[in-house]
Amino acid sequence: MRKPLAEFIGTFTLVFLGCGSAVIAGADIGLAGISFAFGLALMGMAYGIGPVSGCHINPAVSLGMVAAGRMSIGEAVPYMIAQVAGAIVAALVLLMIASGKADYSVAENGLGQNGWGAGYLGEYSMMSAFVFEVVATFLFMVVILGATGGNAPAAIAGIAIGFTLVVIHLVGINVTGVSVNPARSIGPALFAGSTAISQLWLFIVAPLIGAVAAGLVFNSGLLADREAEPEAA
Repeated sequence: MRKPLAEFIGTFTLVFLGCGSAVIAGADIGLAGISFAFGLALMGMAYGIGPVSGCHINPAVSLGMVAAGRMSIGEAVPYMIAQVAGAIVAALVLLMIASGKADYSVAENGLGQNGWGAGYLGEYSMMSAFVFEVVATFLFMVVILGATGGNAPAAIAGIAIGFTLVVIHLVGINVTGVSVNPARSIGPALFAGSTAISQLWLFIVAPLIGAVAAGLVFNSGLLADREAEPEAA
């Protein structure tokens, strides 16, 4: 259970600190600050739990690893369950803390949930949200697979991956709030209300499509030296 436990802790950290930066400190740190909160949380966990589980902390990443031939679906399922559980617990803890402020209301202030359309940040369309999430997750997964490949310097993988998540947030917060991670979306949505839940499908489907596409590209050998890739477990 070491690996699922590590994934639970890592996903909890990402959601608690990333969404927490938006809910608790967003007015003070702005969109750039929130972007760095997500990226730096991921970066820290990459070094904290990376040696244990690889620090996927994202069901799309785990499924992308399966598509790339780096892990089996049997190994990925416990990862995904732990990731979603970690995100849900993190959202609950964040809600408990935020509710301690007299003027906080989850209906009014939200919980860092993802979304699109009228009333949500830049009010982008569903198509814009879907395209952004697919493309951003694809690019994110390309960086993850490349940075953790056999020929890549392992010591700096966490830095490359963390800063990629920062850049994705800098571009995409106004579009969707940035998911690229179904667990990150599921946790806050469960407590944020009907709109977040009704839109949740997009933040599950689009990241999975993007990550699997990147995994298949790597598995095909188009972007990787297959002899240099670690064997699938």
